[in-house]
Amino acid sequence: MIYKRYTASLLLRVLLLAGFLTLMAFGITRSNNYAILGGAFLSLISVYSLYKFVIKRFVEMDDFFESVKYRDFSRWFTEENGPQDIRKLHKGFNDVNRTVREIDSERQAQYVYLQKILEMVDIGIIAYNLESGDVLWANDSLKNTLDFPSFKNVSFVENRKPQLYEDIFETFHSSAHSISLSIKNEKIKVLISDTVFQVEEEAFKLIVLQNIDETLSRNESEAWKKLLSVMTHEIMNSIAPISSLAETLQNNIQLKIDDPKNHTLEIEDLNDGITSIKKRSEGLMKFAKTYRSLNKVTHLNLSRIKVNELFKNISDLMQPSLQNKDVSLDFNLDAPDLELEIDAYLIEQVMINLVLNAIDACESITEGTITVSAQKNIQGNTVVEVADNGKGIPSEVMDSIFVPFFTTKKNGSGIGLSLCKQIMMLHKGKIQINSKEGLGTRMSLIFNS
Repeated sequence: MIYKRYTASLLLRVLLLAGFLTLMAFGITRSNNYAILGGAFLSLISVYSLYKFVIKRFVEMDDFFESVKYRDFSRWFTEENGPQDIRKLHKGFNDVNRTVREIDSERQAQYVYLQKILEMVDIGIIAYNLESGDVLWANDSLKNTLDFPSFKNVSFVENRKPQLYEDIFETFHSSAHSISLSIKNEKIKVLISDTVFQVEEEAFKLIVLQNIDETLSRNESEAWKKLLSVMTHEIMNSIAPISSLAETLQNNIQLKIDDPKNHTLEIEDLNDGITSIKKRSEGLMKFAKTYRSLNKVTHLNLSRIKVNELFKNISDLMQPSLQNKDVSLDFNLDAPDLELEIDAYLIEQVMINLVLNAIDACESITEGTITVSAQKNIQGNTVVEVADNGKGIPSEVMDSIFVPFFTTKKNGSGIGLSLCKQIMMLHKGKIQINSKEGLGTRMSLIFNS
């Protein structure tokens, strides 16, 4: 609509100018001074009007572009006065300014939001101009790690600690890896990575720095607290009865030595006591051996094995455990030629553990069924599943079943599923669980293709 009105107004002025020029030309050909003077005068007026009409619009647009050039989007162009097309033009300018201000406001809000997030993370982050060294942004975590106050240029680091500057800012770290830095007269280990990015004509470098000494120490401390708590509890459970029984046997022997006539020493009781101590000691040794097994698995002896052979081995091993139990063990394999590249010994250990858990889950029900199956999923990964229709796992303990030493069994060690998870991680796979209390459990071993 604005374009049509502008075109109509411009065309009218051009036609008028053409008409006046025609009048002046007619006067020249007829030697009519009145026509010549009138046509010339009206032509000048028409040219001036046309010039003012065109230049007025260009001045308005030039004024708007000047404000854009200097990023002045706060200006308001009047929409009430002047020709209709100019008022419409002003309205368009105001809409542009309003939209840019809204975009800028959203961008500022996002920047503040991102800044708050980056300030909260426990990882040092800095971005700076590669040419000038001016710091674009750096969070407090980085300053605390490097033991520096706020600085506006990386030359501040270069002037005070050249070696630190060389290790962090001058050396390119294409992938994340650990380095040692000298901070506060001591060595700390950090994980560092960086990347270079372009903003218009300027190049910037982004560096990410994490103090892994602190992280490892904190995690290690928590792990040790949990481990010591569990081990203390388990060891005390074994030592307390051993100590009590040994004290009783010692008292009986001492009474026999002090007063052999009035005190008899039953050899059978003594043998039973020593046997109990032996069993308890063996239990303590078994606990220590079981704990050590968590750290035992560190490498794999991989080989290509058919899944049906793996299933046959498991069936042969587990059938004796199912005697005199109302539990059936079935194996289903859709593709007989399905193969896995695995450490057969370790995966057998995992599957035996899962099958034994399934047997325990089915003991309290009639006609317990355990099904072991294997197939390819939609991602092309091989999935081996052990499913049962047993009592299932309570939802309140579901998140803890892979935690070392956690168990709901009366005589369990709490190591089995944790060890299974570690073995699957070594195979670059994972173990998943789906269980409903009273309906059964499905354990899935997922091997990446």
